[in-house]
Amino acid sequence: MATSLYIATTIGLFIATQTNGNWTVIGQALNEQPLTSIAVSEGVVLAGSAEGIWRSTDKGKTWKAANEGLAIPYVRWIAASPKQLALILAGTEPAGIFVSNDAGDSWNINPAVLKLRDANGWFLPYSPRSGCVRGFAFAESGPNKGRIYAAVEVGGVLVSDDNGRSWQLAAGSDGKPEMNRELGTMIHPDVHSITVHPSSSDIVTAATGGGLFRSIDAGRSWKNIYPCYIRAVWVDPIDHQHLVAGPADGVSRNGRIEESRDGGRSWHSASIGLKAPWARHMVERFAQVDDELFAVLSNGELWSRKLSDPNWNRVLPEIDQIKAIAANN
Repeated sequence: MATSLYIATTIGLFIATQTNGNWTVIGQALNEQPLTSIAVSEGVVLAGSAEGIWRSTDKGKTWKAANEGLAIPYVRWIAASPKQLALILAGTEPAGIFVSNDAGDSWNINPAVLKLRDANGWFLPYSPRSGCVRGFAFAESGPNKGRIYAAVEVGGVLVSDDNGRSWQLAAGSDGKPEMNRELGTMIHPDVHSITVHPSSSDIVTAATGGGLFRSIDAGRSWKNIYPCYIRAVWVDPIDHQHLVAGPADGVSRNGRIEESRDGGRSWHSASIGLKAPWARHMVERFAQVDDELFAVLSNGELWSRKLSDPNWNRVLPEIDQIKAIAANN
């Protein structure tokens, strides 16, 4: 069965498939809806927006609002568990985590996250709302297969060891949003995205406003492996020492793509075909689909490269203001 690519944009959803190596749009839905995020689990597709969640049970042909229990409508990120197909998480602005155990049909809020948000004064530098949850990472193996990590801007890293039912701060994240301080072995609190390696629930990598951080002990201690401003990182599922990162010199300033083969000890340019560094944009997200690595840029463009080929190519240039992608095989 051909892979379908679901593309969330500020003007709705596009569906594309690949033919002879090229991606072609085959459908469009949710026209004029300003989407923020997208997730796919089996035949269910979920699209997040500033006004709630849309759900399709027929691979994007028809859609219904799915906001039962979603007390905060502004959804910043949706993620589906790779193992438990009915488990879906939604991160919101203001910061909140909603859990669905019925593939996105209904949602339950976790009150502990709200208490941490309010007690620590989480915030956003560009919004009056109190922080946001903008990324999740599901552990697939290792000591705690039910572990999930969450990225909070500006607040730090949260962790759940029971498939999202309860949440607490990771041991190396104190929840304090102050950014200009000595961190020691703690993570920078301005966390934009997070990933956990498939080989171990303890190997975590997070992109932050203060650098690319890595923990090998489940978030108890962190090391800044690339001091920069960064929103996105891809970690090779075969080799956790192999990373592709989207650093910048500041918010959307001199964005570029760089690569490390030694766990972040050394980096080299990996921007072939991109005309980088870009003066006013950067990588917003990375996503791997089969043997292809995609980069969603903050200017709404989508680029990709084969894992075996360093050359990047523009994908679907006719689509503007792309925010996120997800694939269904």
